[in-house]
Amino acid sequence: MLTSESLTEAQWQITHAIALTLVKDNTDVNELGKAIAYLRAYVNQPDAGAKFFKYLKTLVNNGRQIGHSGRTTDYYRSIERACNQYLHQQNAHTILQILGWAARLMRYYKDASPIEDFTLPSTPLPTRRGEPQAERSSERQAEIAVATGTHDFTIGQILEATVTAIKGNKVTYEILGTIKLTEKEPKKAQFLSEGQTVKVEILDLKEDGSIKKVKCTY
Repeated sequence: MLTSESLTEAQWQITHAIALTLVKDNTDVNELGKAIAYLRAYVNQPDAGAKFFKYLKTLVNNGRQIGHSGRTTDYYRSIERACNQYLHQQNAHTILQILGWAARLMRYYKDASPIEDFTLPSTPLPTRRGEPQAERSSERQAEIAVATGTHDFTIGQILEATVTAIKGNKVTYEILGTIKLTEKEPKKAQFLSEGQTVKVEILDLKEDGSIKKVKCTY
């Protein structure tokens, strides 16, 4: 099971960087999945990390023989290049977590248009003490990206939401347990209560397909 609590801010930057790099290289996420499966099988061995990088090199060297298409070797080369660039300083368990999240984020970035609008994070730096908010922010960003990437939202779509806060006529909704939006509800705010489950209608979407604006329909 993938958990996000143990990844630092720097490791989240690495996760996003790998996902973006592979998508921009048009890498097949299924090939990354095979590499993840290999690492998962050896992750508890003392030399798991070294075996993983050796495995990636073997894939590149033998891509033509074991690949299913003419582009398979390119996929392997892109995966090896990204892992060599970002993951050599990480232990095997952390690599497994990072790549697991990267594979999920790849699906989000692949569907986002245009992909050129996304820029690679700067070279990750060690997380400073006293910056838990930065970690939570990056973790939140990844969760929202995954939620958006696995749902095809449309204007007019009705979704279930939880009221998490009410301030005057402004109501904050939580959708899919991850996406939070604050909207003005001058006619309905007084009739809502925190913790209440309601129906909301999507009024507008952002360019990447995520939800921009909703309204309560009860």
